[in-house]
Amino acid sequence: MPARSLKRLTFKAVTCAELPDLERVFLAVPGSSMCWCMYWRKTRAQWWDNGAENRADMKEIVAGEVSPGILAYDGDEPVAWCSIAPRSEFPGLERSPTLRAVDSETVWSITCFTIARSHRKIGLTSLLIRAAVEHALDNGAKVIEAYPMTNLPQKRRTVGEAFMGFSTTFERLGFKQVSERSCVRNIWRYRPLSKAAPSPNAV
Repeated sequence: MPARSLKRLTFKAVTCAELPDLERVFLAVPGSSMCWCMYWRKTRAQWWDNGAENRADMKEIVAGEVSPGILAYDGDEPVAWCSIAPRSEFPGLERSPTLRAVDSETVWSITCFTIARSHRKIGLTSLLIRAAVEHALDNGAKVIEAYPMTNLPQKRRTVGEAFMGFSTTFERLGFKQVSERSCVRNIWRYRPLSKAAPSPNAV
């Protein structure tokens, strides 16, 4: 895919109108078609290996008042997803010894990426983060959190490990690490000086 085609990408917050497009993205990626981005929204017992129920629960969330995230489109084709919503929507984070809250601030959380195979390794994750931050700021967010995998040059990471992104990507976009509980995954935050998403120059 030529790099110039990134300019054709558009982003939409998911509502009921976009539900068929969200389903199309998830169904094209085996892991996502089981999880339906419910991993941090449920207990492990509720979530585990129950794709049909997870799908139904995500449909119910999409019909609610808070959009669960954004989709990227290449023309009319939905090609990627980023989960972005208030942290309170993800109770599983608080049950994690590594990712439990570091303070009482109200934050929004970026918890997951799903990208079609045809659109990987072209910089789309960075564009999704920028769009997610802009969406959160437009909805009143003051601080945006993420929970990326720490980059280890000597170890090749799998697609499954990358579902929350990598620390170097977030760092380039102005996120700062605010926890040191793990050598694998920590909390990173973006706190804008003004109501603006990270600069395109950072991508």
